[in-house]
Amino acid sequence: MRIKIKVVSFACVATALVLLTTNSITIALAFGALTAGATFVTLNSKATHNQAELIAAWPEVIDHLMSGIQSGLSLSESLVGLATRGPEILRPAFAEFRNSLFRHGDLEQAIEELKNLFNHHGSDQIFEALLISKALGGSELLSILRTLGDFLRQDLALRREIEVKHGWIKNSAHMSAVAPWILLLLLSTQPSTALAFSTPVGGSILLAGLLMTAIAYLWMNRLGRLPQTPRVFTKLSSSPNNQLQEVRR
Repeated sequence: MRIKIKVVSFACVATALVLLTTNSITIALAFGALTAGATFVTLNSKATHNQAELIAAWPEVIDHLMSGIQSGLSLSESLVGLATRGPEILRPAFAEFRNSLFRHGDLEQAIEELKNLFNHHGSDQIFEALLISKALGGSELLSILRTLGDFLRQDLALRREIEVKHGWIKNSAHMSAVAPWILLLLLSTQPSTALAFSTPVGGSILLAGLLMTAIAYLWMNRLGRLPQTPRVFTKLSSSPNNQLQEVRR
């Protein structure tokens, strides 16, 4: 709801400003639509950035778990400790885990709730390693966590390198999409240009430009989207024996 309110607010402000500048309702509506789309994309990119920060915190979670277990804490105590000592972005989720664990006392159920909350392949691997280690007695837990931490760090480093290279391409595409509209805004300060785009033919050209800009942006994002690692533990049963059988297969 907040996103919709912000999108509508920015679109209305942009429409009013362009209308005052050009005295053309057609051009003003076109820039209002363009501003609405740009605002929506910007707000979504912030959500994506928050998701990236959450993913980047998982290696630190593994370090905290290893430190707690090596200091003599139990697995449940190490997990509960993440509510106060873990990465700040993950503390609310582990606070919910602590409350869930204290409420029903079932570690496996509380971990399953965490899996469903985070909904990410990296967290699935960590929590499944904890469940399997609990079923086997925990003798290899530190080794599993250390290997998993190294793997997640390598995966994050590779993705960041690819995202940086893709970022240059995306920014160039953004500038190419915005440049004609900036030129149109400058030209629209001339009465003859504003009058030309106020005609039905001019309005059709603006509409076609908006559609082509939207199609080009969506296609560019589709080509530049990195493939997401699928979740492979979502169909496993909550029973440790069934989990071990599925893993062995």
